[in-house]
Amino acid sequence: MRKCSLKDLNALFGKISESATLYIPVDLENGKAVYKKYSDGMKMSDALKTERSAKDFFFPQIETLMEFKTEGKNIEIIDTRTETEDFVVFGVRGCDAKSLEVLDKVFLAEPVDSYYQNRREHGVIVSFACSRPSETCFCQTFGIDPSEPAGDIVCYKTDSEIIFDAKTEKGKALMSKLDAVTENGGEEQVEKQKAEIKAVMDKLPLKDLKADAFGADKTNEYFDRPEWAALSESCIGCGTCTFVCPTCQCYDIKDYKTNKGVQRFRCWDSCMYSDFTLMAHGNSRNSQKERFRQRFMHKLVYFPTNNDGMFSCVGCGRCIAKCPISMNIVKVMKTLGGKENE
Repeated sequence: MRKCSLKDLNALFGKISESATLYIPVDLENGKAVYKKYSDGMKMSDALKTERSAKDFFFPQIETLMEFKTEGKNIEIIDTRTETEDFVVFGVRGCDAKSLEVLDKVFLAEPVDSYYQNRREHGVIVSFACSRPSETCFCQTFGIDPSEPAGDIVCYKTDSEIIFDAKTEKGKALMSKLDAVTENGGEEQVEKQKAEIKAVMDKLPLKDLKADAFGADKTNEYFDRPEWAALSESCIGCGTCTFVCPTCQCYDIKDYKTNKGVQRFRCWDSCMYSDFTLMAHGNSRNSQKERFRQRFMHKLVYFPTNNDGMFSCVGCGRCIAKCPISMNIVKVMKTLGGKENE
């Protein structure tokens, strides 16, 4: 393990920026934390989570896929991809680091999404253990240990230092460039912080939430449950839950005509919208109940059925914090999961 004094953090950021584009979480004037490209002197946020997850770096909300130029009957296809720069995302929490494994199951399965793949190959994830988890956190429900998050480099922040533990070849390659601003040590502080995190997690309101009642091959058990009607009754279909979720992967592709030709772009979409999956013959999910059910069945049943039991939720708690009518996956699990989650 290596460590760096918090006083030398800007020097460390500067060193990383010499070989890669660096993004760190920073506080906005409204108190919310978002990722920004690092510039000299920028202060890293102490917030537990950013408003939106690190998913944005690998699966952007809007991206141009290609462009077309037409001249008579001739069509020129222009490859606009620029996902070739090395970049580092610093300060990713355990839930968000795990979410990339969920997205990998989707975008790296055949046929591979080359846009996502290029970004994954060039991106380095520097994750942080959660020393101050929130009351809305329930990552442990899905087997995530916030004291030992996934990532190319795992960090532990103390009152005076950041301790780095490189886990992958990409992580080790980055740490090898930081010898001038780091030194050996930190093992004792890491073990102490791990124990402290586990003690805090045992006191959280959602510590007993279980996913055992859900999982692969449970479609018949849950699809026609009568509780879906009451659960979905107040849902306004705004899609907020899908847009803050680090694992949602629905998107739409459209062509946009410009003065210079046609631009094809991809943008996030939401299964909560009435026009999602809309076709010439109509919509396959005509009611809000059906759309509501689709979202949570996908997280808890469909995805694990098709992905070796892996759930498509990481317990980040963003949907709990952001839903305008206070409906979220926790309430769904407690209602449908019965006594296991009471």
